[in-house]
Amino acid sequence: MSDDEQQDYSGAAFDDDEADDLNDVDDLQNDSDSNNEALNEEEIDQDTERMELLDSSDVPPGSTTVPKSARITTQFLTKYERARILGTRALQISMNAPVMVSLEGETDPLKIAMKELRERKIPIIIRRYLPDDSYEDWRIEELIVD
Repeated sequence: MSDDEQQDYSGAAFDDDEADDLNDVDDLQNDSDSNNEALNEEEIDQDTERMELLDSSDVPPGSTTVPKSARITTQFLTKYERARILGTRALQISMNAPVMVSLEGETDPLKIAMKELRERKIPIIIRRYLPDDSYEDWRIEELIVD
């Protein structure tokens, strides 16, 4: 083989046009990933605006809330509230918060939080915001948990 016929294998395996095409695909993927992240952040922001978790001690006496007799939201715990409560309580338990149920060998904070929820012993209040900017406070003991 002469020097002119030898191929250079030290460079890239693609010609310049193929490399440009790959860069365009990467740019599109990066753009779509950033758009998805922005959408997910917006969805999270909207979810957190509609519900808030409070400790029992965080609710000021005489707060401007909808009275218990005039509540309009459901008394069922939603799957979103359940997920947030369990995650929040499991984190608290993992940070050595006092456990409200008797432990029977459980060491997993999530399992302990699930047991507390079943027995309705979690010291958290759910604040549900309504469209007219008022809100309803629900204690775990008042909700139907399935």
